[in-house]
Amino acid sequence: MTKTIRVAIDGPSGAGKSTLARSAAARLNFLYVDTGAIYRTIGCAVRRRDIDPGDRAAVVAALPELDIGLTYGADGLQHMELNGEDVTAEIRLPEISRYASVVSAYPEVRAYLLEMQRRLAREHSVIMDGRDIGTVVLPDAEVKVFLTASAEERARRRMLELQQRGTPEPYEDILRAIQERDWNDTHRAAAPLRQAEDAVLLDTTELDFTQSEEALLRIIRERAGL
Repeated sequence: MTKTIRVAIDGPSGAGKSTLARSAAARLNFLYVDTGAIYRTIGCAVRRRDIDPGDRAAVVAALPELDIGLTYGADGLQHMELNGEDVTAEIRLPEISRYASVVSAYPEVRAYLLEMQRRLAREHSVIMDGRDIGTVVLPDAEVKVFLTASAEERARRRMLELQQRGTPEPYEDILRAIQERDWNDTHRAAAPLRQAEDAVLLDTTELDFTQSEEALLRIIRERAGL
């Protein structure tokens, strides 16, 4: 059996982890796993059931009733299913972000999804991105990268993205939301966002997409011996 290679990419919200990881995975013919989408699916389920995301007991009580599925379409992209329904587009709605941020902090939710993520990494060579991949989910990953950019640059990129989607928001509001998310992610009790001791730091504040991707691929190839 060919040895699988596990690439763990962690970093704050809006750092471009998903876009870069997806592109790099396609270049290397690895499976891309967007763990944020998995947590967003839990957030989507909580919202649909009119559960207050801050009600930890209610969120945890709902978990056994959820069937979370992860599939890959003909487009090669990861699709999320909730009780048999494709919710890939719905989980990207702005209001789902708050739900996902809150529920992902609960240890019970993280434990519920941990085996799903590890199973994928056992069966495939993967690039997996999130907040605690290198520290908790795949602590023995062959390659670990901490991908970041300044909060101001992440807010600028997000503002442009929303403008292109036709759903513009003020820069100040976006920056405030990113700073709040950073604080929540780094201060939560369960698996807080932090750089693993053996992770390579990749700061893309001054890099465009092509430069960022080449830097990421260089790190992966050097660390994995490709």
